[in-house]
Amino acid sequence: MASTRKPQVVVYHAQGCHLCERALEQLRALHDELHFELRGVDIGGDEALEAEYREWIPVVEIDGRRRFTYFLQPDAFRRAVAQASVES
Repeated sequence: MASTRKPQVVVYHAQGCHLCERALEQLRALHDELHFELRGVDIGGDEALEAEYREWIPVVEIDGRRRFTYFLQPDAFRRAVAQASVES
């Protein structure tokens, strides 16, 4: 039987990005409900991160897998976190 664990959620964002602000707000609201680890990464000033993420931000990854770009869909996020919680 699989055990429950806390998925690692990373959101790549930048200053002045209104879509990023909204995604971060949504993730903070979902955090207590879903019990995941949340880490924000500001890509500003990092050439490698800018090159990889700028055209897609915000980018939300769950356990290293890109799951959402531009917009976070709360119901789909809940399903993805639930799935990640039981994966080994």
